[in-house]
Amino acid sequence: MTPPRGHAADRAVYGRRRRKRRRSGRKHHGRRALVLGFAALLALLFVVGGAAVTGVASFGSSCDLGSLRQVEIGQNSFVYAADNSILGSIPAERNRQPVPLKRISPWLPKATVAIEDRRFYQHGGLDVEGIARALWKNVSAGQVVEGGSTITQQLVRNLYIGRERTVERKLKEACLAIKLNDAWTKDRILVTYMNQVYYGNLAYGIEAAAQTYFSRAAATLNLPQAALLAGLPQAPSAYDPFNRAEIATQRRNQVLRAMLNEAKIDREQYDWAVARPLGLKAGKLYKVIKEPYFFTYVRDELIEEYGAATVRSGGLKVYTTIDPRFQRAARVAIKQTLDERDDPAAAIISINPANGAIRAMTAVTPGNAKNQFNLLSQARRQSGSTFKTFVLAAAVEQGIDPSTTTYLSAPFYYRPTPDGDCDSGAGGWWCPQTYDHSYTGWTSIERATLRSDNTVYAQLTLDVTPEAVAKMAQKLGVRSPLDVKGDYVPAIGLGAMDVSPLDMASAYATLAAGGIYSEPMAIRRVLLPDGEDKRAGWGKPKRKRVISDGVAYTVTKILEQNVQYGTGVSANYGAPAAGKTGTTEEWSDAWFCGYTPRLETTVWVGYPKGKISMESVHGIPVTGGSFPAQIWRLFMSSAIGQLEPVEFPEPTVWPEWKSFERGDEGRSFGYDDDDGESDDIAPVTPEPTTTEAAPEAVEPAPAKREKKPKKRDAVPFAPPASTPPPDETASPTTATVPAPEHAAPRQTTSR
Repeated sequence: MTPPRGHAADRAVYGRRRRKRRRSGRKHHGRRALVLGFAALLALLFVVGGAAVTGVASFGSSCDLGSLRQVEIGQNSFVYAADNSILGSIPAERNRQPVPLKRISPWLPKATVAIEDRRFYQHGGLDVEGIARALWKNVSAGQVVEGGSTITQQLVRNLYIGRERTVERKLKEACLAIKLNDAWTKDRILVTYMNQVYYGNLAYGIEAAAQTYFSRAAATLNLPQAALLAGLPQAPSAYDPFNRAEIATQRRNQVLRAMLNEAKIDREQYDWAVARPLGLKAGKLYKVIKEPYFFTYVRDELIEEYGAATVRSGGLKVYTTIDPRFQRAARVAIKQTLDERDDPAAAIISINPANGAIRAMTAVTPGNAKNQFNLLSQARRQSGSTFKTFVLAAAVEQGIDPSTTTYLSAPFYYRPTPDGDCDSGAGGWWCPQTYDHSYTGWTSIERATLRSDNTVYAQLTLDVTPEAVAKMAQKLGVRSPLDVKGDYVPAIGLGAMDVSPLDMASAYATLAAGGIYSEPMAIRRVLLPDGEDKRAGWGKPKRKRVISDGVAYTVTKILEQNVQYGTGVSANYGAPAAGKTGTTEEWSDAWFCGYTPRLETTVWVGYPKGKISMESVHGIPVTGGSFPAQIWRLFMSSAIGQLEPVEFPEPTVWPEWKSFERGDEGRSFGYDDDDGESDDIAPVTPEPTTTEAAPEAVEPAPAKREKKPKKRDAVPFAPPASTPPPDETASPTTATVPAPEHAAPRQTTSR
């Protein structure tokens, strides 16, 4: 029975008994360690002595360096920009970056040998004298106060056999140390040890330690810094300089004293070094990532190719296509335009049309510098009227001449069933209107593009078919799903489906390249620890023609007019450029996708958290022709504005125009009831019987191209003086996306 502990005398008695038991346990543990050490010493002496051959042979394959696999510690993978500047290290559980001896401060080997193994250059892998000395000190102290393992033994332990405490393991360790000493040079053993050993705080190897504790390379460490690091491997936690500065200083000075005793430094150097503060500067190399959005995209590509474990600790060196100058230009363009804390986010992605190389990929989220969601490749939003470009391309590919084919610009009602309504989209009804509620009557597709007329493009989408629009978008480079449970909704032509900025940049880059698609390329080459990986095909453009250069050129020339005097005038930076604006319902997303022969750039503006209205930002509603176009102009002016302007080259194959008759949807603006009457019929202007003539121009009309075999005549166009192109600042119009009966209707505003 345990007696009560209420009296002070009783507590004192039991306290003395507990302390006695603890002292007895410590002595027992110390005696056990000494017995183990003595047994190991005898065995080691046996191995080193005349029976060495027999002892080694008895281990068989376990003492064969060739048959053992190294314990994998791993090393950090690093990502570099196009100019070879570092973008960051892929986060790993262990930071390790091996370096050769010539990239290590000369103080490090001297300090390491002085404190760890002062007879390193004299012994043959085992230091019998050192073992005996350590054993004597341990016996005298009654506990383990000094180890007898050489650097070679410690390296063997780290590389091959782990840290289990048995006599057999010590014998195996000794055997392998002797063999390793015979197989490797002393310098190789020492530098491998310094690249493998643990220095605390996730730092494996001297380069990681130098970066972790001093934010500098191992080659630049001075004497006191080298001494501090050399003293850490014996007890990294106990000597942790971040948390135990006083103890760490004492350990550093102990290393300096050992260097002095071994004549590695003189008295003056010793006195100077011990007087220095620790001078710690916590490193950020393994934590800071300079271009997080692009970095994340690259990391995901690497993981897909190599697997997560290899990417985190496989020691990859990854060289990318990103241009730091373009990245800076992108951030400056965004911050000059959206400079208030509560402003929406903006994202820019820029692609070289000639090979698909991603030259810029960045985003700025005011008030949230730590946003980890990749707005450029992961986020998907409705694209608004930027998707009309794909409708236009599909129409041109089918032989529809956008300069001579006309549609009626008027409120449009698509009602495939008698029962339904426009507001909810019930019955598959779809009732798009123009952005600013203004209409021009009969107009060409070309002119409707410059006005971004929703009603004309709704009819055109139905005539070329939503499926053809989706296929064109996919051919050009859109990789996001564009169907609703296998069906394609008519409102796809007005940008109803969610896509990413990367999708749009890739597709528009195909037009810039004259119809040749290039798979977006972020990685130029990857160096593995054993050399460059050429198997994966990094840096080799993956290109194929997806549409004719004539189709691409026809679309491009219309979009070039759009930048000159259409909805994209704010993007005009004084050089040939083509582009299209896009604005979605309630101003929740705004886009500008534009390109030159040299570079495609897509700009998206919106709130990352969801479809939040941008009705009033800096006092105006955000449309594709406002902030996105301005950001695009600023970026392109900085990125390539200094280069000589380049015209879009004429095609080698011009489109073949075919006779075209508009479908029923383009003639009927309402559902015909049984009695032949139709509700909500818009007033219809008589259809012109000849090609629409260009109205009186405010801007000079483009010169008519000379007639060439199998080429179309260009129809000159200029905006009418009385009705200049809208500036996308009017209130939006809701267009309900007609969905199949099994799909819920979707809403979009397109401009």
